[in-house]
Amino acid sequence: MAVSGSRDPDVVNVVALGVISWTTAFVLVRKLLRNRSFELCNRVVSTLHAALAVTLASLSVQDLRCPICPLASQSSPFQMQILGVSCSYLIYDMVCCHFDKRVSVDNTIHHLISIVGIAAGLAYQKCGSEMVAALLITEISSPFLHLREILKEIGYRNTELNFAADIAFAVIFSFARMVGGPYLTYLTLSSNVPLLIKAMALGLQLVSAYWFYKIVRMVRFKLNNRSTLKNN
Repeated sequence: MAVSGSRDPDVVNVVALGVISWTTAFVLVRKLLRNRSFELCNRVVSTLHAALAVTLASLSVQDLRCPICPLASQSSPFQMQILGVSCSYLIYDMVCCHFDKRVSVDNTIHHLISIVGIAAGLAYQKCGSEMVAALLITEISSPFLHLREILKEIGYRNTELNFAADIAFAVIFSFARMVGGPYLTYLTLSSNVPLLIKAMALGLQLVSAYWFYKIVRMVRFKLNNRSTLKNN
């Protein structure tokens, strides 16, 4: 399958404007929260993106009886704009994370896979339904991921509120990434879609499986720690 030669120039503009907009949002948050860390400010921007991505992905559903239909079809203009917005965020976030003191290798791999996957979908103008569904699956747990870290910085580490955020994140991530994710990956791999998109779908699911393993370990540690504290 050939790459489309009629790519909508508006999508390129959306990505470019998006990178500028996310960067500007971070600068504004950084100025408003002068006494907070670089990481917290970035997490605030990431939470804004997650909320926007989940909202737009939900609005793009064409048939509530089959949210990921039609499969392997031409992407709609709205789907391509949604993907363009999230692609711009991922570019911003990948660069922004490298300005922080801590750089996560698995997070960088996740960013690269997602950016390449979205770029492939935009270039082929295919698989809009599957890719927007993947966006919903990957971002629906993100607000709780960022909330648990923000709570730690503002003084709620090892509190009931922080524990609730941990559990909410673990449950939503596990259901979305390890139930919805494999199903969507299967549909993508079994459909007549470009090989690059299939490879990125599989890669994203493997990263999700690795994170799921880390989350299980985190939850076990939290539960064991709480049991120890109660016994003492």
